[in-house]
Amino acid sequence: MINSYSFGTITIDDQKFSKDLIIYPDHINSNWKRKSGHLLTEGDITEIIDFKPEILIIGTGSRGLMKVDDNVKNLRIELIIKKTAEAVIEYNKIYKDKKVVAALHLTC
Repeated sequence: MINSYSFGTITIDDQKFSKDLIIYPDHINSNWKRKSGHLLTEGDITEIIDFKPEILIIGTGSRGLMKVDDNVKNLRIELIIKKTAEAVIEYNKIYKDKKVVAALHLTC
């Protein structure tokens, strides 16, 4: 469960993180980097694609400045794309019931 999110910081199961991350059902990739800072491409999420989640939640930052490439939008994975605060709310609603992964940009 995500306990809280504010610009640049997220707390998950009472552990704080300050870098963009990917939350899997069984672990967290706490050092997630994209090739181009504010653009999410298919190449940035190959490990997520290989994991085959039912749903991928993408948090685009506090102001939604991270853009999602059309190739990602066309993947055969159900996507929820929202500003990170809203993505956190969606994640907390469904993470217990679905095989969900969240890729979250923590800043702008």
